[in-house]
Amino acid sequence: MKNFQVPKEIAEIVSTLIKAGYKAYVIGGCVRDLLLGREPKDWDVTTNATPEEIQKIFPDTVYENEFGTVAVKTGSKDLKLTIVEVTTFRKEEKYSDLRHPDKIEFTDSIEEDLARRDFTVNAIALQSANGKSQIVDPFNGQEDLKNKIIRAVGDPAKRFNEDALRLMRAVRFAAELGFTIEEKTTAAIKKSANLLAKIAKERIRDEFAKIIMSDGKGPYNGVLKLEELGLLAHIIPEVREGIGVGQNKHHIYTVWEHNLLALDYAASKNHPLEIRLAALLHDVGKPRTKAGEGPDSTFYNHDVVGAKMTRIILGRLKFSSKLIDHVTHLVRYHLFYYNVGEVTEAGIRRFIRRVGEENIEDLLKVREADRIGSGVPKAFPYKLRHLKFMIEKVRRDPTTPKMLAVKGDDVMKILDVPPGPKIGWILNILLEEVLDDPAHNTKQNLESRIFNLGKLPDEKLKKIAENSKKRKEEFESGIEAEIKQKYYIE
Repeated sequence: MKNFQVPKEIAEIVSTLIKAGYKAYVIGGCVRDLLLGREPKDWDVTTNATPEEIQKIFPDTVYENEFGTVAVKTGSKDLKLTIVEVTTFRKEEKYSDLRHPDKIEFTDSIEEDLARRDFTVNAIALQSANGKSQIVDPFNGQEDLKNKIIRAVGDPAKRFNEDALRLMRAVRFAAELGFTIEEKTTAAIKKSANLLAKIAKERIRDEFAKIIMSDGKGPYNGVLKLEELGLLAHIIPEVREGIGVGQNKHHIYTVWEHNLLALDYAASKNHPLEIRLAALLHDVGKPRTKAGEGPDSTFYNHDVVGAKMTRIILGRLKFSSKLIDHVTHLVRYHLFYYNVGEVTEAGIRRFIRRVGEENIEDLLKVREADRIGSGVPKAFPYKLRHLKFMIEKVRRDPTTPKMLAVKGDDVMKILDVPPGPKIGWILNILLEEVLDDPAHNTKQNLESRIFNLGKLPDEKLKKIAENSKKRKEEFESGIEAEIKQKYYIE
């Protein structure tokens, strides 16, 4: 039997329990990863010692649950090993809420404990202590690891009725490991897919995020598998609207295929969750905005519609407000237009003002994914490289009111007026002038402009400010020109 490299903190816990006369094993995902030659993300220990007995053996513990799990503090500097969960062997009965067992019964049998687990590859126990290793594998999980198969322990329908989130976990393990899901398990998932509607959105979110963040082709294959098994309809049904929706002569893929290929590219570049979600959702608004059929069909305003849909989707899945805002912003502005020689430096400054300098790199990453997902050979053509050059060129120029040489206090002091909307109107007018020519951003010049603007009636000042705000920016005009050319809008 091969000796596995188990961290000393884990080996000491197992050895201590054995010396005290109890059985003890490492169990679950860490064993699976060890057998696959992967580094475990976390470690779990199981034993026939009761929670009270575990607490007597280990002086520094926390026990605040009803599932027989005691948190043992090891004092390790490794964050993954600082606290190790040690759980008593147990049997479980009936899951009324499709998550928690109604009844837990401690047992002396490791085999009975393994029988309650989700998949055979996770139902393997390893005892590694005193230089010796022993594996307990009553459901042939090692064989399934060898054959790259995800198979439910025992009756798959029963496993999924115990915890319906296992429906997604099957897909997640298949995506992360590059495995296939066994036939009977697949059939049970399809039959039980509607149970996912009863699971808390936070739990669905976490599993979906893990699928999206898996390595290699995992995200692409994972979303495909969610659809194949009937699960995607309970997660992001809006993405399914693109299935079979053809595009125009500039696209060789359906909207569904295009969005998945964009996600695949973002994953291949190891982009973070926000970029991957934006890649998957960037064209989610196309099916609802499609006009016409065939090579001349159009999708006018799909970026705006898609942004609204994205906010609803991510909100429903309980993602953080920060992530929702960022991904929605990327979807909203992914359709920017840029041609070398057509957009001035003032246009670049207005682009930066609108999308935010902090979002530009992420926006370009989404644009890369969009391009590759469309079947074009280059993710980052010359004109996008030139755009980056132009952005760098004007990066230090003022693009927000905070970058003006004067502040609101200066306006109030010069005009001797109290706080109010008039201050904002004047600052917006000044910013528009500075966006046109940064040389105007001097304290002397802006103070002079404040004095002159202050002479105008409030009604006229407000109108000038509103016209400045609504001013047609070069990038926005370019977007419309591109859409009209690309989608044949008269």
